[in-house]
Amino acid sequence: MIDRKRGSTFAAGLLGTLLAVCLAVTATSALAADRTQAAADCSGGYVGLTYDDGPNAGNTANLLNALTSNGLRATMFNTGQNAQNNQGLVRAQRDAGMWIGNHSWSHPHLTQLSSSQMTSELQRTQQVIQQATGTAPRLFRPPYGETNATLRSVEQQLGLTEVLWDVDSQDWNGASTAQIVQAAGRLQNGQVILMHDQYATTLAAVPQIAANLRGRNLCAGMISPATGRAVAPDGGSNPPSSPPPGGGSCTVTITQGQQWSDRFNLSVTVSGSSSWIVTVTLRAPQKIIATWNGTPSWDSTGYVMTMRPNGSGNTFGFTVQHNGTWTWPSVTCRTG
Repeated sequence: MIDRKRGSTFAAGLLGTLLAVCLAVTATSALAADRTQAAADCSGGYVGLTYDDGPNAGNTANLLNALTSNGLRATMFNTGQNAQNNQGLVRAQRDAGMWIGNHSWSHPHLTQLSSSQMTSELQRTQQVIQQATGTAPRLFRPPYGETNATLRSVEQQLGLTEVLWDVDSQDWNGASTAQIVQAAGRLQNGQVILMHDQYATTLAAVPQIAANLRGRNLCAGMISPATGRAVAPDGGSNPPSSPPPGGGSCTVTITQGQQWSDRFNLSVTVSGSSSWIVTVTLRAPQKIIATWNGTPSWDSTGYVMTMRPNGSGNTFGFTVQHNGTWTWPSVTCRTG
Protein backbone atom coordinates (compact mmCIF):
# COMPACT_ATOMS: atom_id res chain seq x y z
CA MET A 1 0.00 0.00 0.00
CA ILE A 2 1.30 3.48 -0.94
CA ASP A 3 1.83 5.94 1.92
CA ARG A 4 0.46 9.08 0.26
CA LYS A 5 1.37 11.36 3.16
CA ARG A 6 4.95 10.16 3.18
CA GLY A 7 5.14 10.51 -0.59
CA SER A 8 3.79 14.04 -0.42
CA THR A 9 6.30 14.95 2.29
CA PHE A 10 9.16 13.56 0.21
CA ALA A 11 7.99 15.44 -2.88
CA ALA A 12 7.71 18.68 -0.96
CA GLY A 13 11.18 18.20 0.47
CA LEU A 14 12.63 17.49 -2.95
CA LEU A 15 10.95 20.56 -4.40
CA GLY A 16 12.32 22.70 -1.60
CA THR A 17 15.82 21.36 -2.17
CA LEU A 18 15.62 22.06 -5.89
CA LEU A 19 14.36 25.59 -5.23
CA ALA A 20 17.19 26.25 -2.82
CA VAL A 21 19.71 25.05 -5.41
CA CYS A 22 18.16 27.31 -8.06
CA LEU A 23 18.29 30.32 -5.74
CA ALA A 24 21.90 29.57 -4.87
CA VAL A 25 22.84 29.36 -8.55
CA THR A 26 21.07 32.67 -9.22
CA ALA A 27 22.84 34.36 -6.33
CA THR A 28 26.19 32.96 -7.48
CA SER A 29 25.59 34.26 -11.00
CA ALA A 30 24.63 37.69 -9.68
CA LEU A 31 27.90 37.96 -7.76
CA ALA A 32 30.13 36.54 -10.50
CA ALA A 33 30.50 39.81 -12.38
CA ASP A 34 31.44 41.72 -9.22
CA ARG A 35 34.03 39.12 -8.21
CA THR A 36 35.57 38.98 -11.66
CA GLN A 37 35.67 42.75 -12.02
CA ALA A 38 37.11 43.19 -8.54
CA ALA A 39 40.08 41.04 -9.61
CA ALA A 40 40.36 42.65 -13.06
CA ASP A 41 42.81 45.33 -14.15
CA CYS A 42 40.65 48.36 -14.87
CA SER A 43 43.55 50.78 -15.35
CA GLY A 44 42.32 51.55 -18.87
CA GLY A 45 39.01 52.80 -17.51
CA TYR A 46 35.38 51.79 -17.89
CA VAL A 47 32.98 51.42 -20.81
CA GLY A 48 29.21 51.11 -20.95
CA LEU A 49 27.73 47.97 -22.52
CA THR A 50 24.06 48.60 -23.31
CA TYR A 51 21.31 46.33 -24.62
CA ASP A 52 18.05 47.78 -25.92
CA ASP A 53 14.51 46.47 -26.51
CA GLY A 54 14.30 43.78 -23.82
CA PRO A 55 13.37 41.85 -21.94
CA ASN A 56 12.50 39.08 -24.40
CA ALA A 57 11.34 35.63 -23.37
CA GLY A 58 13.45 33.93 -26.03
CA ASN A 59 16.83 35.53 -25.35
CA THR A 60 17.17 37.64 -22.19
CA ALA A 61 17.96 34.74 -19.84
CA ASN A 62 20.70 33.50 -22.20
CA LEU A 63 22.14 37.01 -22.46
CA LEU A 64 22.23 37.40 -18.68
CA ASN A 65 23.98 34.03 -18.34
CA ALA A 66 26.57 35.02 -20.95
CA LEU A 67 27.26 38.37 -19.30
CA THR A 68 27.57 37.06 -15.74
CA SER A 69 29.67 34.06 -16.75
CA ASN A 70 32.10 36.43 -18.49
CA GLY A 71 32.26 38.84 -15.55
CA LEU A 72 30.39 41.63 -17.32
CA ARG A 73 27.68 44.01 -16.20
CA ALA A 74 25.54 46.03 -18.58
CA THR A 75 22.73 48.54 -18.77
CA MET A 76 19.48 47.09 -20.10
CA PHE A 77 17.25 49.67 -21.76
CA ASN A 78 13.84 48.00 -21.52
CA THR A 79 10.65 48.95 -23.30
CA GLY A 80 7.65 49.26 -21.00
CA GLN A 81 5.54 46.79 -22.96
CA ASN A 82 8.19 44.09 -22.75
CA ALA A 83 8.81 44.85 -19.08
CA GLN A 84 5.10 44.49 -18.33
CA ASN A 85 4.89 41.18 -20.18
CA ASN A 86 8.10 39.77 -18.65
CA GLN A 87 8.36 41.15 -15.11
CA GLY A 88 10.21 38.05 -13.93
CA LEU A 89 12.94 38.76 -16.49
CA VAL A 90 13.17 42.38 -15.33
CA ARG A 91 13.83 41.09 -11.81
CA ALA A 92 16.34 38.61 -13.25
CA GLN A 93 18.20 41.52 -14.86
CA ARG A 94 18.33 43.26 -11.49
CA ASP A 95 19.37 40.10 -9.64
CA ALA A 96 22.17 39.48 -12.16
CA GLY A 97 23.67 42.86 -11.25
CA MET A 98 22.59 44.72 -14.37
CA TRP A 99 21.42 48.33 -14.43
CA ILE A 100 17.96 48.93 -15.88
CA GLY A 101 17.02 51.94 -18.00
CA ASN A 102 13.90 53.30 -19.69
CA HIS A 103 13.53 52.87 -23.46
CA SER A 104 9.94 54.21 -23.80
CA TRP A 105 6.74 52.16 -23.64
CA SER A 106 6.22 51.17 -27.27
CA HIS A 107 9.41 52.28 -29.10
CA PRO A 108 7.79 55.05 -31.20
CA HIS A 109 9.39 57.98 -32.99
CA LEU A 110 9.02 60.18 -29.93
CA THR A 111 9.92 63.44 -31.67
CA GLN A 112 6.75 63.05 -33.75
CA LEU A 113 4.56 62.93 -30.61
CA SER A 114 3.10 65.66 -28.41
CA SER A 115 4.60 66.48 -25.03
CA SER A 116 1.78 64.65 -23.22
CA GLN A 117 2.26 61.56 -25.39
CA MET A 118 5.99 61.63 -24.67
CA THR A 119 5.28 61.89 -20.96
CA SER A 120 2.94 58.88 -21.10
CA GLU A 121 5.53 56.77 -22.95
CA LEU A 122 8.23 57.48 -20.38
CA GLN A 123 6.11 57.61 -17.25
CA ARG A 124 4.32 54.28 -17.84
CA THR A 125 7.70 52.61 -18.36
CA GLN A 126 9.05 54.15 -15.15
CA GLN A 127 6.09 52.75 -13.26
CA VAL A 128 6.20 49.19 -14.58
CA ILE A 129 9.97 48.87 -14.01
CA GLN A 130 9.63 50.26 -10.49
CA GLN A 131 6.81 47.80 -9.85
CA ALA A 132 8.99 44.90 -10.98
CA THR A 133 12.25 45.90 -9.25
CA GLY A 134 11.36 48.39 -6.52
CA THR A 135 13.46 51.10 -8.18
CA ALA A 136 12.58 53.56 -10.93
CA PRO A 137 15.18 54.01 -13.70
CA ARG A 138 17.36 57.08 -13.80
CA LEU A 139 18.58 56.58 -17.36
CA PHE A 140 16.61 56.94 -20.60
CA ARG A 141 17.52 56.07 -24.16
CA PRO A 142 15.25 57.54 -26.84
CA PRO A 143 14.23 55.03 -29.53
CA TYR A 144 16.29 55.44 -32.72
CA GLY A 145 18.41 58.00 -30.87
CA GLU A 146 15.87 60.67 -31.83
CA THR A 147 15.57 63.57 -29.41
CA ASN A 148 14.60 67.24 -29.24
CA ALA A 149 14.09 70.01 -26.70
CA THR A 150 10.54 68.91 -25.85
CA LEU A 151 11.65 65.37 -25.08
CA ARG A 152 14.59 66.57 -23.01
CA SER A 153 12.18 68.68 -20.97
CA VAL A 154 10.00 65.62 -20.29
CA GLU A 155 13.09 63.62 -19.30
CA GLN A 156 14.11 66.35 -16.85
CA GLN A 157 10.66 66.40 -15.28
CA LEU A 158 10.88 62.64 -14.67
CA GLY A 159 14.45 62.81 -13.33
CA LEU A 160 15.90 60.91 -16.29
CA THR A 161 19.31 61.33 -17.92
CA GLU A 162 19.37 60.86 -21.68
CA VAL A 163 21.93 58.28 -22.84
CA LEU A 164 22.85 57.82 -26.49
CA TRP A 165 26.00 56.03 -27.66
CA ASP A 166 29.53 56.51 -28.97
CA VAL A 167 29.76 53.22 -30.87
CA ASP A 168 26.93 51.56 -32.81
CA SER A 169 27.41 47.79 -33.05
CA GLN A 170 25.02 47.69 -36.04
CA ASP A 171 23.58 44.43 -34.71
CA TRP A 172 20.13 45.77 -35.65
CA ASN A 173 21.39 46.13 -39.21
CA GLY A 174 22.48 42.52 -39.68
CA ALA A 175 26.06 42.84 -38.39
CA SER A 176 27.84 39.53 -37.89
CA THR A 177 29.26 38.47 -34.53
CA ALA A 178 32.75 39.35 -35.76
CA GLN A 179 31.59 42.82 -36.79
CA ILE A 180 29.93 43.37 -33.40
CA VAL A 181 33.13 42.33 -31.63
CA GLN A 182 35.13 44.65 -33.90
CA ALA A 183 32.81 47.55 -33.06
CA ALA A 184 33.22 46.92 -29.32
CA GLY A 185 36.97 46.94 -29.88
CA ARG A 186 36.74 50.67 -30.68
CA LEU A 187 35.42 51.53 -27.21
CA GLN A 188 37.54 53.90 -25.17
CA ASN A 189 37.36 54.98 -21.53
CA GLY A 190 33.97 56.51 -20.72
CA GLN A 191 32.31 55.50 -23.96
CA VAL A 192 29.04 53.63 -24.53
CA ILE A 193 28.14 51.00 -27.15
CA LEU A 194 24.67 50.32 -28.58
CA MET A 195 23.60 46.67 -28.75
CA HIS A 196 20.27 44.86 -28.58
CA ASP A 197 18.75 42.12 -26.46
CA GLN A 198 17.22 39.92 -29.14
CA TYR A 199 19.93 38.93 -31.62
CA ALA A 200 21.83 35.63 -31.62
CA THR A 201 24.87 37.35 -33.15
CA THR A 202 24.98 39.81 -30.23
CA LEU A 203 24.72 37.01 -27.70
CA ALA A 204 27.55 35.10 -29.37
CA ALA A 205 29.77 38.19 -29.24
CA VAL A 206 29.76 38.45 -25.42
CA PRO A 207 32.77 36.18 -24.64
CA GLN A 208 34.92 37.87 -27.29
CA ILE A 209 33.92 41.35 -26.13
CA ALA A 210 34.92 40.36 -22.59
CA ALA A 211 38.30 39.07 -23.80
CA ASN A 212 38.93 42.22 -25.84
CA LEU A 213 38.17 44.49 -22.88
CA ARG A 214 40.46 42.46 -20.60
CA GLY A 215 43.22 42.71 -23.19
CA ARG A 216 42.98 46.51 -23.07
CA ASN A 217 42.57 46.77 -19.26
CA LEU A 218 39.03 48.09 -19.68
CA CYS A 219 36.12 47.05 -17.49
CA ALA A 220 32.37 47.17 -17.95
CA GLY A 221 31.01 50.01 -15.84
CA MET A 222 27.81 51.80 -15.03
CA ILE A 223 26.50 54.85 -16.86
CA SER A 224 26.59 57.88 -14.62
CA PRO A 225 23.21 59.65 -14.24
CA ALA A 226 25.21 62.84 -13.77
CA THR A 227 27.13 62.75 -17.05
CA GLY A 228 25.72 59.94 -19.21
CA ARG A 229 29.25 58.50 -19.45
CA ALA A 230 30.59 55.14 -18.31
CA VAL A 231 32.22 55.15 -14.89
CA ALA A 232 33.26 52.62 -12.25
CA PRO A 233 30.37 50.43 -10.99
CA ASP A 234 30.38 52.22 -7.64
CA GLY A 235 30.00 55.56 -9.38
CA GLY A 236 33.61 56.59 -8.78
CA SER A 237 35.60 58.61 -11.27
CA ASN A 238 37.46 57.01 -14.15
CA PRO A 239 41.22 56.72 -14.30
CA PRO A 240 42.78 58.91 -16.99
CA SER A 241 42.91 57.52 -20.51
CA SER A 242 46.69 57.37 -20.23
CA PRO A 243 49.09 58.36 -17.46
CA PRO A 244 50.41 61.91 -17.73
CA PRO A 245 54.12 61.75 -18.68
CA GLY A 246 56.46 63.14 -16.07
CA GLY A 247 53.77 63.30 -13.45
CA GLY A 248 52.25 66.53 -14.78
CA SER A 249 48.55 67.28 -14.80
CA CYS A 250 46.07 69.65 -16.38
CA THR A 251 42.40 70.50 -16.13
CA VAL A 252 39.88 71.82 -18.63
CA THR A 253 37.02 74.30 -18.39
CA ILE A 254 34.33 74.16 -21.08
CA THR A 255 32.06 77.05 -22.01
CA GLN A 256 29.40 77.26 -24.70
CA GLY A 257 29.60 79.90 -27.39
CA GLN A 258 27.16 80.64 -30.16
CA GLN A 259 24.34 78.22 -30.92
CA TRP A 260 22.31 77.68 -34.06
CA SER A 261 19.53 75.26 -35.02
CA ASP A 262 21.98 72.69 -36.40
CA ARG A 263 25.24 73.34 -34.51
CA PHE A 264 26.88 74.93 -31.48
CA ASN A 265 30.32 76.21 -30.47
CA LEU A 266 32.32 75.12 -27.45
CA SER A 267 35.43 76.75 -26.01
CA VAL A 268 37.97 74.77 -23.95
CA THR A 269 40.45 76.45 -21.62
CA VAL A 270 43.33 74.37 -20.27
CA SER A 271 45.04 75.17 -16.96
CA GLY A 272 47.96 73.57 -15.13
CA SER A 273 50.21 73.02 -18.13
CA SER A 274 51.16 74.65 -21.42
CA SER A 275 52.14 71.28 -22.87
CA TRP A 276 48.72 69.65 -23.01
CA ILE A 277 46.83 67.05 -25.01
CA VAL A 278 43.05 67.30 -24.89
CA THR A 279 40.80 64.45 -26.04
CA VAL A 280 37.30 65.34 -27.22
CA THR A 281 34.91 62.39 -27.58
CA LEU A 282 31.77 63.11 -29.57
CA ARG A 283 28.39 61.54 -28.97
CA ALA A 284 27.29 59.83 -32.18
CA PRO A 285 26.08 61.05 -34.63
CA GLN A 286 27.69 64.42 -33.83
CA LYS A 287 30.42 65.82 -36.08
CA ILE A 288 33.03 68.55 -35.57
CA ILE A 289 32.96 70.84 -38.60
CA ALA A 290 35.42 73.56 -37.53
CA THR A 291 38.24 74.13 -35.01
CA TRP A 292 40.42 77.08 -34.03
CA ASN A 293 43.50 77.90 -31.88
CA GLY A 294 44.77 74.30 -31.79
CA THR A 295 46.09 71.45 -33.92
CA PRO A 296 43.55 68.61 -34.18
CA SER A 297 43.97 64.96 -35.17
CA TRP A 298 41.35 62.21 -35.42
CA ASP A 299 41.01 58.51 -34.71
CA SER A 300 39.67 56.09 -37.30
CA THR A 301 36.05 56.41 -36.10
CA GLY A 302 35.88 60.16 -36.59
CA TYR A 303 34.34 60.55 -33.14
CA VAL A 304 37.52 61.16 -31.11
CA MET A 305 39.49 64.37 -31.70
CA THR A 306 42.88 64.97 -30.09
CA MET A 307 43.82 68.64 -29.81
CA ARG A 308 47.33 69.98 -29.16
CA PRO A 309 48.66 73.57 -28.77
CA ASN A 310 49.56 75.47 -31.93
CA GLY A 311 51.09 78.55 -30.30
CA SER A 312 47.78 80.37 -29.88
CA GLY A 313 47.58 79.95 -26.11
CA ASN A 314 45.70 77.55 -23.86
CA THR A 315 42.17 78.13 -25.14
CA PHE A 316 40.81 76.50 -28.27
CA GLY A 317 37.37 76.02 -29.73
CA PHE A 318 35.33 73.91 -32.10
CA THR A 319 31.93 73.76 -33.77
CA VAL A 320 29.74 70.68 -33.28
CA GLN A 321 27.12 69.75 -35.86
CA HIS A 322 24.76 68.08 -33.42
CA ASN A 323 22.65 65.94 -35.82
CA GLY A 324 19.97 65.70 -33.14
CA THR A 325 22.30 65.19 -30.16
CA TRP A 326 22.73 68.37 -28.09
CA THR A 327 24.66 66.79 -25.20
CA TRP A 328 28.20 68.15 -25.04
CA PRO A 329 31.08 65.85 -25.99
CA SER A 330 33.24 64.59 -23.15
CA VAL A 331 36.59 66.36 -22.77
CA THR A 332 39.67 65.09 -20.90
CA CYS A 333 43.18 66.48 -20.54
CA ARG A 334 46.66 65.06 -20.05
CA THR A 335 50.15 66.52 -20.34
CA GLY A 336 52.37 65.71 -23.28
